[in-house]
Formats: sequence, C-alpha cells, structure tokens
Amino acid sequence: MPLEIVTVPCLSDNYAYLLHDPASGTTAVVDAPESGPIELALAERRWGLDSILITHHHHDHVGGVEALRSAHGAQVIGAAADSGRLPRLDKAVAEGDRVEVGSQTAHVLDVSGHTVGHIAFHFPDSAAVFTADSLMALGCGRVFEGTPEMMWQSLSKLAALPPETLVYSGHEYATANARFAKTIEPDNPDLAARADRIAETRAAGRPTVPVPLSEELATNPFLRARLPEVKATLGMAEAPDAAVFAEIRARKDRF
Repeated sequence: MPLEIVTVPCLSDNYAYLLHDPASGTTAVVDAPESGPIELALAERRWGLDSILITHHHHDHVGGVEALRSAHGAQVIGAAADSGRLPRLDKAVAEGDRVEVGSQTAHVLDVSGHTVGHIAFHFPDSAAVFTADSLMALGCGRVFEGTPEMMWQSLSKLAALPPETLVYSGHEYATANARFAKTIEPDNPDLAARADRIAETRAAGRPTVPVPLSEELATNPFLRARLPEVKATLGMAEAPDAAVFAEIRARKDRF
C-alpha cells in the first residue's frame, strides 16, 4: 500500500509533506519550514510524527524542526555531508542509503547544486520523489553553492527516474517558472498547455505540485538542455549539455 501524502503550505511559498504509511500508522514529514501548519495538519488527521526528513540546511526548510522534535520525539534524518549546518541529526545518510517510513523505503539521492549536501528522497513503491529545491515545478533551484555541472548531474539523476514518478518540490514557483520557460521554448505546445493549467490551478488556490516527472521532461527547460531543438534555439547546437543548462540557469537568474 503506497504512502498517503499530504501537502502542507508553509511560510509564504514553501511546502512540507506529511508521509503516512497506512499499514503501520507511521508518519514522517519532509522538511519543516515552520511547525504550526504541520502540527495543525497532524492534529486534523490524529497522526503522530515519527521522523523528520531534511533535504538541505536553508532555514525555510528546517525552521520548525526543533519544535516538532520536542513535541513528538521525532527522529531527525538528514545528509551526513551537511550535518554541520543542519539541526542535530539522529540519523545521517548519504546517497545509496535507505530510510524507512513504516513499510515504505526511501532511496537517498545526492542532488547537490543548490547547496552542497542537498539530498532527495525517492520512494519507488509510492512513485514519489521529494526534491525540495533541486528539481522544481518547471524549474530548479539557484546554484548557490555548487557548480552548473554539479546541478546538471543532479537533475540528470532525477530525470532518469521512472517517468510516472510524482515530483514533490519545496516551493510554489510554477507561475513565474512558466513565464520564463516560454522564453526558452515559445513554440512548445505541452508547455503552453501546462502554463494554462498552472494559471487555473493557482486561481483556484490549489498547489501546482506534485507533478509527474514525464510532464517535467516535456516542459521544464532545465531538464531539456540536452535536446537538439533547445540547443538550436539558444544558438548552442554543439555545446555540451551542462553548458546549455548553465546558460538557461543564467538567463533565469536575470529574468
């Protein structure tokens, strides 16, 4: 039985995610921007909180960790490589490690680039990956600490997951990301249709995540840097994939 996943809006544009395993009653949260909305979502469902899975050290992803740990005695899990900047970890993990949420198992992926030590949690049996600020809806995080080559490698790793995987990212940036994506591929019909759906979804006050990876592969310019048609549009037909990604990222930074 797959995880029951609840999207919890936090702060101004962050998302946390409750992961509940119906088979065992175990509940985890991926990232904790603030404790209040997470506590409310738990109370509404009469769930406890057994573990907190952290993707990276930025405060808007860990600001509620200590309050939740104190209230629930939850185990805190995060990247060994970033342990010096994270809240105290009960379990430090690296790529290739596994994290259990009841009967479900997450595979830990190193997706450094936005930060060095950023990780993602892939639950293959639930067809879900929690990418925070690495792969986002129609976008990716700014390359603050890593290099464009590192970020491209991380995105390529995520792009290789099964296409039906649902991507749960850390922010509600889809509207702005759609505007930018159209500057890279103005004639992409899948992108145009997705931009319309995003506008309708946000007008209704609903989150634009999760999104099937297949949809990201068809519309997200950062995942499409390897494609000949995208390279040609940018005048970079012979350039390496990572260099094309770097150009797209630089354009987004100036957008």
